[in-house]
Amino acid sequence: MNERRQSPQAPAAWSQAQADPAAGASGSLLENTRERAAQALEQAAEKMRALREGMSGTADAAQRRVQHYAGATSRYIADQPVRAALIAAGIGALVAAVVVLSRRRSHRP
Repeated sequence: MNERRQSPQAPAAWSQAQADPAAGASGSLLENTRERAAQALEQAAEKMRALREGMSGTADAAQRRVQHYAGATSRYIADQPVRAALIAAGIGALVAAVVVLSRRRSHRP
């Protein structure tokens, strides 16, 4: 009988020979994934910087506009205090009427 016996190290060597290329492939795949993730992160950061710069100009313009209207309102109130008080009272009465009517409608069966 001419049986060929393998040493106990033969299967381990074969497994190691198979695992080495697989480990190399998974390592390069992992590195490729890291590179792509870093690129995507950099692109997202660049878009956020651009958005922040654009929003800064918009916020400044809005703040200037609000300051302009606040100044105009203050001047109007100083120039016409009685008229400003009557306008405020009228708007307050209108808002109160809307609230009362909406509550009545919501409590109806």
